[in-house]
Amino acid sequence: MMIAAACGLLLVGVGVYVFWMHGDAETGEVKTRLAYLRERKDVVYENLRDLNFEYKAGKLPDADFMALRDSMEQEAAGIMAEMETLEHEAAPA
Repeated sequence: MMIAAACGLLLVGVGVYVFWMHGDAETGEVKTRLAYLRERKDVVYENLRDLNFEYKAGKLPDADFMALRDSMEQEAAGIMAEMETLEHEAAPA
């Protein structure tokens, strides 16, 4: 009986430890739009590098490669344009 009580107490303790929501658990790093765009730009560039590798390895036909590359380059250009706009707005006059 004593072992069952100890196991139950241990189970409750572990459950509280695992599922207890700490006050700072929901607060994360607050990102600005510019920080998000920088991360997104890095992802798009990495995807372009991967796409080029896959194409050179012969895993993609020319038409698919061109379409995907054009799409990613347009996305990168849009990101860069928005980043430039935000940087100019943030710059002191």
